[in-house]
Amino acid sequence: MKTVLIANRGEIACRIARSCRELGLRVGAVYSDADVGARHVLEADVAVRIGPPPARESYLNQDAILDAAVGIGATAIHPGYGFLAENAGFAARVEEAGLIFVGPRADSIELMGDKEQARQAAADAGVPVLPGSSRFVPGTVAEKVVEMANAVGFPLLVKASAGGGGIGMRHVETPQALEEVVVATSRVAERAFGDGTVYLERYVALARHVEVQVFGFGDGRVVHLYERDCSLQRRFQKVVEESPAPLLPDDVRQHLCDSAVALSERINYRGAGTVEFIVDLESMKYYFLEMNTRIQVEHPVTECVTGVDLVGLQLHLALGQAPQLSQEHIQINGHAVEARLYAEDPTQAFRPSPGRIDQIAFPFDPNIRIECAVQEGSDITPYYDPLIAKIIAWAPTRPAALDQLAAALAETQIDGIATNRQFLIRLLQHSRTRAGDVSVRMIDDEIDVLTSG
Repeated sequence: MKTVLIANRGEIACRIARSCRELGLRVGAVYSDADVGARHVLEADVAVRIGPPPARESYLNQDAILDAAVGIGATAIHPGYGFLAENAGFAARVEEAGLIFVGPRADSIELMGDKEQARQAAADAGVPVLPGSSRFVPGTVAEKVVEMANAVGFPLLVKASAGGGGIGMRHVETPQALEEVVVATSRVAERAFGDGTVYLERYVALARHVEVQVFGFGDGRVVHLYERDCSLQRRFQKVVEESPAPLLPDDVRQHLCDSAVALSERINYRGAGTVEFIVDLESMKYYFLEMNTRIQVEHPVTECVTGVDLVGLQLHLALGQAPQLSQEHIQINGHAVEARLYAEDPTQAFRPSPGRIDQIAFPFDPNIRIECAVQEGSDITPYYDPLIAKIIAWAPTRPAALDQLAAALAETQIDGIATNRQFLIRLLQHSRTRAGDVSVRMIDDEIDVLTSG
């Protein structure tokens, strides 16, 4: 039996393992000391310890992960998302070790991971891009950084060159605040990705965040699986995602999908990826943000509305079994919404709430999908992202999907730690959410209402 080592943890490791088992593949797991009794470890066919809790010494430890893969006789390594998922050097090392990397080619990861080159590739493919700077490290001559910032234009964003998922992203209104924000963003980027380089990008104040799921076959063919709206964010961290995007004009939707395919075809992309865009709500123009060369946290909403197993497709392609998927056969059915349930206290500025889960129970509903890696007695540690579960609802219509997700959250029982459950319910029931009047600023604008009491 072929073995896939999952170089990740938590709910995504459990999710990947599920598709592996459906394909008759043996599941290998890795774990730090903080995850000894974690669900992704207990459910694996074989598990290997890779080090102490801090991410750099464990799930970012390339040598330990490669040794683990070789030690268990793995055929392939699936990186999941985060950690080493978009590390081109790691992808290359996996292939050099005679293993299959379940993801894009290293050159695609490197190209899209260099935000300057990624923007150029998008522009070459005819995709609109926002003004931005080249990447740099703090310590660059201050005058040069200000010069780059003025060329980009204020307000702007400082973003991690190797990053994604909004990690470390900071908003800057004036030149006076620039240096402090650049240093702080670089520090976060170094901790999260092992790369402290940053770049500057024009900030669109009133915008929606819309992304397109693509899948490339590595032979020039690429299909899209439509779009997801990820505008409901707090400090650039996604909170609720849905597909299809509400109130998006059909011509804009088509242009977004066509642009995502055009860019992916230009770089001969292989595997699952996501092309992210900002849509300016004042002009309804859209601009390329970045391409994430991995599976996304929010991929379940796409799976729910298209009926396509994205992780299964990744595995089929990686193992040499060309997926039978053509654009005309991919259709949207109904509406899906995902909420990220976190161990955090919204009444205390969303402070993480580590601790032991005394009780946890989710409702059973065929239209509710739960992606979770914790159980009663599990510890939410301070070492990693405090995600408890992703809860996804599908329904024939958007209002019904919102209702079902809010009801599922209301029926969810968690004791022992603080969570953002009530915050999510209020967000889903908010009049602006219900009307589809969403933007990247909505949560910040309505934060007092969403966190009161």
